[in-house]
Amino acid sequence: MNKTQAAEKLSKYGQDHVLKFFDELDEKGQKALLSQIDETDLSVLDHIDQAGKSAKRGTFSPLKAMQREEIVRREKEFYDAGVKAIKEGKTAALLLAGGMGTRLGSDNPKGMYNIGLTKDVYIFQRVIENLLDVVRETDTWIRLFIMTSEKNHESTVAFLKEKNYFGYKEDKVVFFKQDMAPACDYNGKLYMEEKDRISTSPNGNAGWYSSMVRAGLDRILDDEGIEWIDIFGVDNVLQRICDPCFVGATVQAGVSVGAKVVKKAAPDEKVGVMCLEDGKPSIVEYYELSKEMMDAKDESGEPAYNYGVILNYLFHVPELKAVANNTMSYHIVEKKIPYIDENGALIKPEEPNGYKFEQLVLDMIHQLDSCLPYEVIREYEFAPIKNATGVDSVESARELCKKNGIEL
Repeated sequence: MNKTQAAEKLSKYGQDHVLKFFDELDEKGQKALLSQIDETDLSVLDHIDQAGKSAKRGTFSPLKAMQREEIVRREKEFYDAGVKAIKEGKTAALLLAGGMGTRLGSDNPKGMYNIGLTKDVYIFQRVIENLLDVVRETDTWIRLFIMTSEKNHESTVAFLKEKNYFGYKEDKVVFFKQDMAPACDYNGKLYMEEKDRISTSPNGNAGWYSSMVRAGLDRILDDEGIEWIDIFGVDNVLQRICDPCFVGATVQAGVSVGAKVVKKAAPDEKVGVMCLEDGKPSIVEYYELSKEMMDAKDESGEPAYNYGVILNYLFHVPELKAVANNTMSYHIVEKKIPYIDENGALIKPEEPNGYKFEQLVLDMIHQLDSCLPYEVIREYEFAPIKNATGVDSVESARELCKKNGIEL
């Protein structure tokens, strides 16, 4: 893209100010800015009129989970079906690793955070070792995709190479960057974080598939006959990935997506809950649960909305392809966005000053026809690290790791 083409694209969206400092930039800066303008999807700005409005939700109803009793009873059936799918190369894993360790007091990618006490044990190490358990169990290497962000790509790749991928086979690992969405002020004007850079942020946890396709990695799915992708977040250091029983149960159920869930610790626990929305699978956020829904009971007398999601989903690739071109809604989030002013001075606001745009996995799931919520035991598979201390923290994750015999 040249300057004239960039100016035409920006003008279409009323963003001519993006080129204000263009002539001051050196050749490298000009090239970087033109490349970013070319790659940035400015059409997201058309959704700004939805800011401040809650997304209109449909009618919720319970979605029955496959509970531990049934899973244990049918364990051999599920395990055998899962091992078969893994050995046939039909299953891949995808690590969502675009986040930074800011809330943990680190300037590095979150996966680089060291949770060890007597030795080095990194978050990346824990999740890769969990996948390696299945590799050894099935004697099959599983394709591992790692989605980074613009902000942490180089450091993530360098770190994992330096650590020799914690024993994972290098030729089975593929990195790609998540697409970014622009950030703007309340009037829809793009913020510039530097003279040669539009302010952007990752486009939400539903952006993984479109980002894969944009990176051309759907060719790997086709060439290798991959039919199922287990996507998982970086911060849960106990989760099992592509474990045969989960894979087998999802395949046997003939559903579009499997979702690992845990029994809620309390009716008002702050977790999203698998449900049906207008008859299709969805997730109801904890703040959307009415008292009536919290009090509702199933035929066994148990809470009807009782299983929280843990960001571990097994998607059926053919059905993902079928809905890939459907338009998902954007969630417009008010944020504090650093920016440069008209004089090029950096401003760090103390209060929210604009919007970021995200697409969420719940909207992706809601485009599919069927879902199997699959219960796992919280103490064995759910140790998220979101904070330095307290609930869902480094401290709580360490305690759960020790309970599971993991040496730190």
